[in-house]
Amino acid sequence: PCNIQCVISHTYISYVFVICFCNPLTILVFYQMEGNATYVRDRGELASDVPTETMFELFDPQKNFSSAKFTYTWDLGNGQVINGTEPVVRYYYPESGNYTMWLKVGANVTKYSPPVTKVYSTEVQVLDAIKNIELKGPSEYEVSQDASLIFHVDGSPPLWVCWRFLPNCMPDVTEGCTLTMLYDNMLKLNLTFASAGYHCLDISVRNEISKLQTSFSLYVRRNNGAQIFFILSCAAILVATFSFIAVIACHPHLHSKLKVHMFVVH
Repeated sequence: PCNIQCVISHTYISYVFVICFCNPLTILVFYQMEGNATYVRDRGELASDVPTETMFELFDPQKNFSSAKFTYTWDLGNGQVINGTEPVVRYYYPESGNYTMWLKVGANVTKYSPPVTKVYSTEVQVLDAIKNIELKGPSEYEVSQDASLIFHVDGSPPLWVCWRFLPNCMPDVTEGCTLTMLYDNMLKLNLTFASAGYHCLDISVRNEISKLQTSFSLYVRRNNGAQIFFILSCAAILVATFSFIAVIACHPHLHSKLKVHMFVVH
């Protein structure tokens, strides 16, 4: 099924020549190139500041437009307008945001008929790709300390975060990750470390157009309060021992009495 469209080809005396044809199916396809990879953005969600190519695909099984000459006017919705005769346009969006792309297609079907024009539009959402995950704050902590770790994610929300804590940085394939949904760029984790040493925190973040995975190394030292208590306890025992020895050494008369008393008892 298709929509029938008719145009006046030309007139001659009392005759009017009319050409009727089916409106062909059309589609706009978005491609983005990053390095050696090309991604198809079939849902109109694009990454900002990335070379983009949009192609106008014409499905015309009845060959009504096989000999037509086309013109294309692309309005990117950000003030930039590009004209051409090819069904493809190359550009990029420097900033994230929501845009409406307009495409005006003109086709000269026959030599004597006026151009057939059609206007298409599509909504485009431009997002910032995830480029960096930064730990805000120290990377050293203490055992039994209630630590608050804050991370800044450089990318457009919403963001899906999957994080996993690895004691002693030993991977565990049986342990899954904790999923978190972010509607801003800050991730806050509350952790309490049970043991000293080096531990790892794996974080994977993605949005509609990109994904980034990284790992942070965290050093956890023993609690200073516990160490001080242990040192003070040992010092107290040593002081008591040395005090007893000093008392015995500094009072020989008392030491002699003790010997005599022990002798009399025996």
